[in-house]
Amino acid sequence: MGEINFFPFIVFDMKSSLFVLIMIFCLSALGCGKSTEPTPTPGGGGTPVPVTPTPTVKKRPASLGVVGDSSNVVKTVTGGMVLMGGGTDVDAAFKWMIERSGGGDVVVIRATGTNAYNPYIYGLGSVNSVETLLINSKELANNDSVAYIIRNAEMLFIAGGDQSDYMNFWRGTKVEKALNYLLTEKKAPLGGTSAGCAILGGFYYSGENGGVTSAEALQNPYVNTMTLYNNDFLKAPYLQNVITDQHYLTRTREGRSMVFLGRILKDWGIAAKGIAADERTAVCIAPDGKAQVYGDYSSTRPYSYAYFMATDAAKQPEKLLAYNEVMWKNGEQAVAVYEIPASVNGGGNFNVANFKFSEATGGKAYWWWIDGGVLNKKLQ
Repeated sequence: MGEINFFPFIVFDMKSSLFVLIMIFCLSALGCGKSTEPTPTPGGGGTPVPVTPTPTVKKRPASLGVVGDSSNVVKTVTGGMVLMGGGTDVDAAFKWMIERSGGGDVVVIRATGTNAYNPYIYGLGSVNSVETLLINSKELANNDSVAYIIRNAEMLFIAGGDQSDYMNFWRGTKVEKALNYLLTEKKAPLGGTSAGCAILGGFYYSGENGGVTSAEALQNPYVNTMTLYNNDFLKAPYLQNVITDQHYLTRTREGRSMVFLGRILKDWGIAAKGIAADERTAVCIAPDGKAQVYGDYSSTRPYSYAYFMATDAAKQPEKLLAYNEVMWKNGEQAVAVYEIPASVNGGGNFNVANFKFSEATGGKAYWWWIDGGVLNKKLQ
């Protein structure tokens, strides 16, 4: 006789249980083959750190990036202009503009370069955002989105570069209209350095044929690099009768700015004014036209001045001809110049609304004249 199984039902249940266990194990193994991305943990482990997804932002035309909140805000602004002379940026001048921006959106425009101004300006004061636009073509300068960003700025700064690029790319475009809207209607604080400062005057030197030195201008006031324009671009308050210059003492530009003024007087019959700033120097002009000079002048860093120049329609240059050295003496009183040294907290006072030297403080008044192609100066 074979062996008799007295508990067949027990054998059956054990086989079934074994089968179920095997199936559970296999299913578990298959499930472990798919894993979701683990939540990052700080340092060597511990409680997982919640990850907030970064929303995808569509790139704005011409934008080199935004720091802060990219959504538009509306703030009350107080106008003002900054004419910066190039070289090291003047922190105090940017803070001056930020105070007048109401903490709104700051836009930097340029035709070459990077977005380095974004973190720099953002770190100087409380603003909603800072964005840099690289506008290096007429197409971008006529882009509605680019113009919209500019028009909605509570503060705008024009970086250095080549002012002929700004003239060629921006003049006669929607960008020009947006800039003039900020200047004349919205009255937001607006400034520029170096080439960005050069285009802020109603009269401006374009440099389209290359730069001109004082020595070249004084020997030939009509050299082909002396390219001047008359009120066909920006409409800054108080600056329609002004031509600006930058890098002033550092690059010995006093002579060429005298020739700029002489040319304007002779060619257009206009007794224009001049405002020039050296490097590390900024002329900050309040809405009432009163200006102060910000920078880091000291006895060990003497090149930090601003100059306010006034011509007289009755004092025409005696000789201002092509291929001839300039003669502009008028009794050694050809052009009146007021010189103000910069200060971290704002040096001197000068009213660009009327250019009255009698109201100016904190500087010295000079007479400048040109004799045989040589610039001369004396105290008044």
